[in-house]
Amino acid sequence: MRTLVFGDIHGGLRALTEVLEKATPEPEDLLIFLGDYVDGWSDAAETIDFLLRLQKERKCVFLRGNHDELCLQWLSSGKENPLWLKAGGLMTQKSYAGVGLPTRKRHMSFLRSLQDYHLDQSNRLYVHAGFTNPKGVRYEYFTKSFYWDRTLWEMALSLNPVLSKEDRFYPARLKQYKEIFIGHTALTKIGITTPLRAGNVWNIDTGAAHMGPLSALEVQTKKFWQSQPVHLFYPGETGRN
Repeated sequence: MRTLVFGDIHGGLRALTEVLEKATPEPEDLLIFLGDYVDGWSDAAETIDFLLRLQKERKCVFLRGNHDELCLQWLSSGKENPLWLKAGGLMTQKSYAGVGLPTRKRHMSFLRSLQDYHLDQSNRLYVHAGFTNPKGVRYEYFTKSFYWDRTLWEMALSLNPVLSKEDRFYPARLKQYKEIFIGHTALTKIGITTPLRAGNVWNIDTGAAHMGPLSALEVQTKKFWQSQPVHLFYPGETGRN
């Protein structure tokens, strides 16, 4: 069995289908999605529809991203968050135009069911953004950190490479897990478009919401597959650029 972990999709369904075609998951493979299924490109509602069908055919774990929570707030209340609209929410609204109440209810149920994190039997952690408690995710006081935190990745990027895990100055958070897989912070912000490891943290968000591709990584071997840059699937759209 392989474990395939997918970066932030942001409504880029056409890119997701290309990555799946390249990765060719088998029925016994586990597919872990790191969240942010919406807000960016015009296939937000279509992406959730696709994932609902996919989980009937494959073993899937769906994690909660910050954009998923924002989308749920709008779907359930109808209230518009101006910051959300500027951060990709406007395209999500357009995607839901004409989508009936039964489908919206199914999507809200899906968004409410998302997991904050996933731990596998090899002590690998999968989480959208990060966590702050030095003892690990089970001790986190502020659960929104799981899908809003950026300090975990900032810390991993700035980690002194000469430090060993036995060093008293090595970050306690990173000692808790064999590996950590995250999305949330687009690597295109530092000019990178392939999955990147810093310390024992792997960032799989290769900027699909911006000008980068969508990526999927095989956890055991670190082989990865990518779509073409997602904006090429959506000419005339700006995504989150």
